[in-house]
Amino acid sequence: MIKHRILKALPIALLLTIATTSIAFAQDEITAETVAYAIDNITLMIAAVLVLFMQAGFAMVEAGFNASKNTVNILFKNLMDMAVGGLLYFLVGYGIMYGSDITGGLGLLAWGGFGIGGTTADPVAGSLNPQVDWLFQVAFAATAATIVSGAVAGRMQFRAYIIYSIVITSIVYPISGYWKWGGGWLDALGFYDFAGSLVVHAVGGFAGLAGAIVLGPRIGRFNKDGTANPMPAHNLTFATLGVFILLVGWFGFNPGSQLAFAGAANTDAVMLIATNTLLAACAGAVFAMLAGMFTVGKPDLGYALNGMLAGLVGITANCDSVSNISAIIIGVVAGVLVVVGMMLLEKLRIDDPVGAWPVHGLCGIWGGLATAIFGSAAGHTLGAQIIGSIAIPVWAFVTCYILFMAIKAAGILRVSEEEELEGLDITEHGTINYPEFTGSLGSATAK
Repeated sequence: MIKHRILKALPIALLLTIATTSIAFAQDEITAETVAYAIDNITLMIAAVLVLFMQAGFAMVEAGFNASKNTVNILFKNLMDMAVGGLLYFLVGYGIMYGSDITGGLGLLAWGGFGIGGTTADPVAGSLNPQVDWLFQVAFAATAATIVSGAVAGRMQFRAYIIYSIVITSIVYPISGYWKWGGGWLDALGFYDFAGSLVVHAVGGFAGLAGAIVLGPRIGRFNKDGTANPMPAHNLTFATLGVFILLVGWFGFNPGSQLAFAGAANTDAVMLIATNTLLAACAGAVFAMLAGMFTVGKPDLGYALNGMLAGLVGITANCDSVSNISAIIIGVVAGVLVVVGMMLLEKLRIDDPVGAWPVHGLCGIWGGLATAIFGSAAGHTLGAQIIGSIAIPVWAFVTCYILFMAIKAAGILRVSEEEELEGLDITEHGTINYPEFTGSLGSATAK
């Protein structure tokens, strides 16, 4: 009897639910425009979180490729890139990069310093809430900054690195970012960089190159006759996990840069971008492995891992405007380039422990040039791409070279020889990451 009454009451309850929901929708003025607004903004927030998760990938890659005695130092630097960089990009960097959009031209301190930018937007298709726009952009700023951590690993003072992180997120990255994404002179010239092969990755790669040159190589990396001594990665499991995290995060980096997701055209664009991203990554890994086999005689996991990242960097500028086959070719070239770049640094006796410059700097330039070569049908011209592919790396290298030289002149750039040999974990932070293998803090000499 009770069951029968419940069944008879269900249609009435269903009708009441529908009516209540309809009234709520009417009160909230749910329209196709507001639905599209919600889809665009929520999807961009998810993409921003994926890009933020890339910090974990960089931390694992850099820690894995370096000595165990510097693990805490590397993890700490990646954390501070996000924490310090996020605050500085909020207070200063975002306003410089997009000042004309959020203040009508005020720029400096426009976003955080004066609270300009607002918390709401017109709920229409293609309109982004200023808060989620900042969230997505700060994730990119953190990426550019943290690339350098691996290039200078094992020998830079922690306080010097914090100074660098402050400068790149508040000044260096925002200024060159403004040139393209803020409507500056490179944008007016026709230079194209969809998601940041140059604006993000080349900035980090060439800043890392400047740091590696000014610091000099790690103790024992090169002999007096110029020959190199291998300094093996302490944990390739970490490095491999980091690359897979970065691969996943890149699906926020590239597809997220579409910035609008509602509607058939945007959906088609995002699917092309995502597919091209994966194809280039796969091609980069395969051909870096093959290039490594050709040069060292055996398949090298480190080359293959960096090859996957190289393919991702190469496709980032053009993933929305090239075909699937072109994406594979871009990845192939990037995979070979990263091996050539690592060999070149070794010949020049420049110590880049993780290959930051070959992956992000050299392949960032390749991404910019490939945009014109394979995306010419979309109107990308070679002249504009060449100019942008020179201007942004030169800006990043010169400004950061001057910065690192100034820090060096102040006597706070590089740790002492004794501290370097002992390890930055114990000397800079008073702790170690593997106490079960190294004994007490006083005898921490991790290999």
